[in-house]
Amino acid sequence: MTLTRFSVKPLSTMTRTLADVASARRDPDLVIQSARVLSTYSERILADKEIWISGGRIAAVKPAGSYRGGSAKFYDARGGIIAPGLVDPHIHIESSMVTACAYAEAALLNGTTTIFCDSHEIGNVMDVAGVEAMLEDARQAPLSIFLTVPSTVPATSPELETAGGDLTPGKIANLFDKWPEAVALGEKMDFVPVAMGDERSHAILAAALERGRPVSGHVYGREFVAAYAASGVTDTHEAIDREIADDLLEAGIWLFLRGGPPTTAWHSLPHAIKTITELGASHKRIAVCTDDRDADDLLFFGLDWVTRQAVVAGMTPEQAWAMGSLHGATRFGMENEIGGLGGGRRADLVLLTDDLKPVSTWYGGELVVENSKITPVLDAALSSPYRYPEAAYHTVKLPKNLKLTPELPTGPVIAHTIKTELPGIMLGHVTVELEPANDWQAHFDRHGLCFVTVVERHGKSSGNVAHGLLNNFGLKKGAVASSVGHDSHNIIVAGTNQADMQVALDAIEAKQGGACVVMDGKVTAMVPLPIAGLLSDKRVHAVAEEVKALKVEWEKAGCTIPYMGFNLIPLSVIPEIRITDKGLVLVPEMMIAPLFEPA
Repeated sequence: MTLTRFSVKPLSTMTRTLADVASARRDPDLVIQSARVLSTYSERILADKEIWISGGRIAAVKPAGSYRGGSAKFYDARGGIIAPGLVDPHIHIESSMVTACAYAEAALLNGTTTIFCDSHEIGNVMDVAGVEAMLEDARQAPLSIFLTVPSTVPATSPELETAGGDLTPGKIANLFDKWPEAVALGEKMDFVPVAMGDERSHAILAAALERGRPVSGHVYGREFVAAYAASGVTDTHEAIDREIADDLLEAGIWLFLRGGPPTTAWHSLPHAIKTITELGASHKRIAVCTDDRDADDLLFFGLDWVTRQAVVAGMTPEQAWAMGSLHGATRFGMENEIGGLGGGRRADLVLLTDDLKPVSTWYGGELVVENSKITPVLDAALSSPYRYPEAAYHTVKLPKNLKLTPELPTGPVIAHTIKTELPGIMLGHVTVELEPANDWQAHFDRHGLCFVTVVERHGKSSGNVAHGLLNNFGLKKGAVASSVGHDSHNIIVAGTNQADMQVALDAIEAKQGGACVVMDGKVTAMVPLPIAGLLSDKRVHAVAEEVKALKVEWEKAGCTIPYMGFNLIPLSVIPEIRITDKGLVLVPEMMIAPLFEPA
């Protein structure tokens, strides 16, 4: 069989069959016996139940022993907990460095059966063609994947950054009209222009609102919440503490609590959840999400892990699982299809241990993971992935003979430096007085600096190169580089010398994308990303091993923020200072600043 979301027939064509099965006039296809059922509707665990499944949908949840025998297959849950598959309401597939087909393997191993993805990364590189390629990939993937249409491509004006894509209000409207999977507008990252009434930003909002599509958000700063909500935004995943989380809830905005590896910038859940545990808010309009994961972290810090973190933070297991399944489904109006174990719902199920760890997963009634290993039916589906268009493999277009380091100042100057610190989202603007020196190393040793350079890679300029200085990044020698530079994905290189930085740039160009570490003229680790400079064409475990090796060399190089935080250094919508291919960008002033000024 073809293992996709479309394998399960629409409910409208199955109501008579399901009614017959539920009434015991017809045998189910599958009966899962000896189960405890986690009800996300009543937030209880119900003992001694069995689940009748027909045509990939749930016909009924019955008392144990109700099915007396017949043609149905049986699965013995051995007293384990059966829960609805997890629903991730906000992710970026591209951050995992794998295609949608490959992403499905990790998701299903973690008990996630539905995701809502914002493909603005590939949209920034390839415009509509990239978004539609990912939609085709998603259609072939053995996972329910819906699109929140990229809303902020490019993230800033052409005067501040060069992007490969330009998703205008008209293009966004066409995506909604053409693709049924396009169910919402993706995170509106330009929250300052939205609050200030920018014409283009509000035209994009209108393209979604006129079609009855909900709008997802991305906002920092309590002062922006009121205007943001008034502009039609009704969810966000960026709450970083209990106060802004409380403001967002009271403004009518759904809250997606983002959990991630604690050493990264993606673990705000413990702080934001305090709107419930300390301020007394209800959890009824709160879900959990993963947002960004690399391939390695995707396997170990999936949505199941985030759900368990909600338990650690004070929620009951039943509440936490509802936040991981039913609530995300409800936000997008799909609670009658996914997120619970009611009759007629998709048979997307997970067998759990008592501490909410997935053991087995059913996708549309098909057992795709058993005892934490994928089954042959899933392996077959993953072995025939979607092939991206040829143009996706040729997106890194670099001029030759680039100067990757700034000129050494001959007199005293004030340098505008970018200070990095954990967790890596916010960057500090620190001015440093540089006295004349014989070489850059003297400045590096004295002030803890290194070079950072962004190179335009879309072939849209005559070779834009911007130079900057990182402060506190920790790199003592060599270079690190990535073609994943949110959100326009020009190439970002940090280093201590032109030669190693050039080796890193050449390695990325040769593979048409990737991330690497260079020491003494040699590439010590690399993750090739040949699809749009963002994605690997390998299975998720293979990419995870490459990422793991990259992290080891990254730490050896002394980098003080992780790779995914490094990728955010060009993200010119988050304070205080960023660097794009056009130069240093001051945020929120949204203006270019020089690297040096006279002392």
